[in-house]
Amino acid sequence: MGVGKSTMGRHLAASLKLKFVDTDELIEEREQKSIPEIFSLQGEDYFRNVERKLVLEMLDWDGRVISTGGGLVAFGDNMEQLKQSAFVVSLWASAETIYSRVKRQSHRPLLQGEDPLETIRSLLASRKSAYQLADLMINTDTRPMRQVSQIIVRAFREASYQSRHSA
Repeated sequence: MGVGKSTMGRHLAASLKLKFVDTDELIEEREQKSIPEIFSLQGEDYFRNVERKLVLEMLDWDGRVISTGGGLVAFGDNMEQLKQSAFVVSLWASAETIYSRVKRQSHRPLLQGEDPLETIRSLLASRKSAYQLADLMINTDTRPMRQVSQIIVRAFREASYQSRHSA
């Protein structure tokens, strides 16, 4: 959360002329509830199962830039599944940067406790191994969106070229 996934995803989709999908928005649309409502009424396990079903659906998608919730890739084998059919980018930032970006947002159910900064640190630590499996990791602490976009496009095109020309 707070690393720029949705903003960057929209920007990349527009520049690459691809469809943009935000998994949190899609889940809210399908469930007809906000993410905080889903967490409150049905719990995190229910939400993660909905995400899991969506991951399996995404395996057949082509020509899309997909922004996933920060926890999606950290549960089960979601990251491994996504990497079978997608170029996976992990945007990351320090806990302090993330906190400064999201501290005034009330739609973050995992940050409604007494010490949101410590929660962010804990989430980052528990998800680190999954995030490191991405095809590309980019720190967004101080990089402008344009630079992040250029790095992603270059790496995506290089990976696409290599996959088309491998034996």
